[in-house]
Amino acid sequence: MNEQRTLTLTPALIGGVLVGILSGIPLVNCLCCLWIIGGAMLASYLLIKDSTARLTSSDGAIIGVFTGIVAAVVKTVVELIMTPLNKRFFQGLMERFAEYMEEMPPGLEEMFDESAFETTVPRILIGLLMSGIIFSALGALGGIIGISLFQKKPPQPPQGAPNVPENTGNRQP
Repeated sequence: MNEQRTLTLTPALIGGVLVGILSGIPLVNCLCCLWIIGGAMLASYLLIKDSTARLTSSDGAIIGVFTGIVAAVVKTVVELIMTPLNKRFFQGLMERFAEYMEEMPPGLEEMFDESAFETTVPRILIGLLMSGIIFSALGALGGIIGISLFQKKPPQPPQGAPNVPENTGNRQP
């Protein structure tokens, strides 16, 4: 049982960290839903590769949920690290807009003022909770897709072959 937990946790950590980093980087995070589904598919592939038993879609959902939770935590940490850079980027963007536009659209300046980049504990926790819920759901979907794509199918007997039970004893028929 302990070996199975380790086997499940390692692919979830690999997929979750990768997805969390990609989802926390500005402009790259536009594909965050795709990243989490792909990361959970990667985790299910790694789980299948390391597992000797045949896995089910519920195993894929579980690995996907774990991947989503890890990705949400990593994404939150990456966003906290990237906040000062985002603030500078958007302030520079606003200055560029002001150079080329005679009149700014109403509300655009307020959208990128100082309060947009505040990092308060409630804001961080709500963001983590929302990311955790969304990433877990999409991760479960990605894990199920990954298991169904990467699971090896058991060999099927030929269509016209008679269904004869195998002789498991040492006796001759």
